[in-house]
Amino acid sequence: MAHRLSDRINNLPVSQTLSMAAKARELRSQGVDIISLSLGEPDFNTPDFIKDAAKKAIDEDYNWYTPVDGYLDLREAICRKFKRDNGLDYTPNQIVVSTGAKQSLANVAMVLLNPGDEALLPAPYWVSYEAIVNLCEAKPVPISTSVERDFKITPEQLEAAITPKTKLIFFNSPNNPSGAIYSKAELRALADVLVKHPTIYVISDEIYEHIIYEGSVFSMAAFEDMYANTITINGLSKAFAMTGWRVGYLGAPEWIAKACTKMQGQITSGTNCIAQRAAITALDAPVSKIKYMVDEFKERRSLVLGLLQEIPGFITKNAPGAFYFFPDVSYYFGKTLQGVKINNATDLSLYILEKANVATVTGDAFGSPNCIRLSYATSRELLIEAIGRIKSVL
Repeated sequence: MAHRLSDRINNLPVSQTLSMAAKARELRSQGVDIISLSLGEPDFNTPDFIKDAAKKAIDEDYNWYTPVDGYLDLREAICRKFKRDNGLDYTPNQIVVSTGAKQSLANVAMVLLNPGDEALLPAPYWVSYEAIVNLCEAKPVPISTSVERDFKITPEQLEAAITPKTKLIFFNSPNNPSGAIYSKAELRALADVLVKHPTIYVISDEIYEHIIYEGSVFSMAAFEDMYANTITINGLSKAFAMTGWRVGYLGAPEWIAKACTKMQGQITSGTNCIAQRAAITALDAPVSKIKYMVDEFKERRSLVLGLLQEIPGFITKNAPGAFYFFPDVSYYFGKTLQGVKINNATDLSLYILEKANVATVTGDAFGSPNCIRLSYATSRELLIEAIGRIKSVL
């Protein structure tokens, strides 16, 4: 009997970042010496002070189902964090804790988008934005940028992309995959467009806010005239090296937060109890306690930039945030390398995997088909070896 899966799942693409990571693991299992630059996962261990808080929670018998929107004292800690780091005033009733920022993003999209609505995606965008919009039976509308424009959209582009069907726009600053950061002035110019369209809501994904090397970050919701139309998303995976703990959260107008709690209550219920207790300790700690990780990422950034600039045909700009480079590699399109025709970024990414044994991610996954993404969230030694391999096969 033929399998009869839903159109919803049949039309859903596999995450390209997870797919490339799976290919890398498969080749490793076959004895191939693969270096993975594909996953956005810090290679540091979770800080000891956070692990100690988790152990304490176990000893204190935190075993039971948690409130769907998160423990009250965690939501209070998130409010303190938003005030301290972002100048945002939220109450606990405006906070929802989820199993990672990805679930927070999905919750918001599910409660706001109807079939036929449009969601604007400044490209490059994180791979799951488009898939989440498609799951909502809405239409993703990319807004293209380029390495020459620092991968940032202009107010004119935003205005031109808005239609009567536009309901959402996703902002991700610092950006995955480009590392770009929108300044306060740049966000204000975009906000000036959005305030003319009060039925459009902003999802501000700020998961990389603490991993910055130049300038500063600013939250869209900190503009008084954007507060009621902005949902601020964050989590502990990147800055605190807690990817597997799965703790994300959102701050939003209360009516949206309540709707997200309702949605989550029918899908996962509340986030893991031990991870929530540890999250309180993490969020209340001074940001200086994770500075050692950011300092190391900054050193790797300088190292990798220099190495990438030695590769012919890579157009690479320094990235002020996150831990990725996103070079334009269109120089290679149409060329034949070692008998392999390179038609696009996907071909080049696969070529690098097969010939150099280095896993990267095609820019097609991020809505920027001229680029590939490389993560420098791994050791300096492996970065030097990996980029040396790429250079040798190109």
